[in-house]
Amino acid sequence: MKTNQSRSAFTLVEIMIVVSIIGLLAVLVLPSFLKARKQAQGRRVVNDARTMDDAIQQWALDYNKSDGQTIDTSAVSTYMKTSWHSKDILANGYNVTVVGSTQFSINTSTKTSLAGVGIDWASY
Repeated sequence: MKTNQSRSAFTLVEIMIVVSIIGLLAVLVLPSFLKARKQAQGRRVVNDARTMDDAIQQWALDYNKSDGQTIDTSAVSTYMKTSWHSKDILANGYNVTVVGSTQFSINTSTKTSLAGVGIDWASY
């Protein structure tokens, strides 16, 4: 006696089609994720730079430092809620000079690495 059993299963072709569609969607979405990651890194660098620059400004005002005087980063770090970062998240050092309009800047290597993702580097 033969029983009439109906088997429901996916064929190899159907599975290959589903896998290829998932792969295609992953290829389309991946550049967006990479751009979003670079944007987030850039925003973090700019926010850290702004925080440290503001701490330098506050320190200079409190200690009556005039333009051209040396910046004491250990004293400035007491004006921050977090610790002083000598390097950004891409391991490039920040540029700290003397008190004034160009006292703090972001490394050009960082700006180059994060170029093209719409980060406004402002005065840094």
